[in-house]
Amino acid sequence: MSNTIPKTALLFFKKLQKNNNRDWFNENKPEFKKNEAQVKVVYNSIGELMNTHDIIGKVKLFRIYRDVRFSKNKLPCKTHFGGSFHRKKPELRGGYYLHIQPNNESFIAVGFWEPHKDDLMRIRKEFEMDDQEIREILNHKTFKSTWGDLVGDELKTAPRGFDKEHPAIDLIRKKQYIFIKKYSDEEVTSDKFIENVNNAFKNARPYFDYMSDVLTTNLNGESII
Repeated sequence: MSNTIPKTALLFFKKLQKNNNRDWFNENKPEFKKNEAQVKVVYNSIGELMNTHDIIGKVKLFRIYRDVRFSKNKLPCKTHFGGSFHRKKPELRGGYYLHIQPNNESFIAVGFWEPHKDDLMRIRKEFEMDDQEIREILNHKTFKSTWGDLVGDELKTAPRGFDKEHPAIDLIRKKQYIFIKKYSDEEVTSDKFIENVNNAFKNARPYFDYMSDVLTTNLNGESII
């Protein structure tokens, strides 16, 4: 089995986008399962490469079926593959994500999507005390050229208890701490894709090392795990 994302996977999702109903999907499920099996090989291969520079406890490819119970969107299926690479907890924090979707909508992401309120407060307090080290990491040439700028939801003003004029308020008001790297369909299906994704994830390591240190210590630098 080839170690690349098959072009047929992107073609399948293009068809699914136009026929997103259970009858069509059930009729074409054998085609989906064939592509899914190939994509799982790619995700697992990336996970194996990542274990040369990180500790990945689990690789998870998410289900194709959408949970429509509480959603206004009742389409039954996702029109993409999504999967995560879980770091060894509790000492290693942050997560990796790989999203495969046609029409040049594929991307990888790293960071903190929904930090627990206690973790979010700890991160904010760290930035309030000293934001020099995190800025040096995020502005390092290798990291910046790979991941660009920090993205994610943020407050319009300062969180409760923080000074809205603080020099690090741009970091403190964030509710998520995420970086995203996009890929074209041609890049996704190339034989260099696995290597490219692994290298990008590897380049995120200084950011994860810093954030893991923050989230496993108190403001005095004492371990809390």
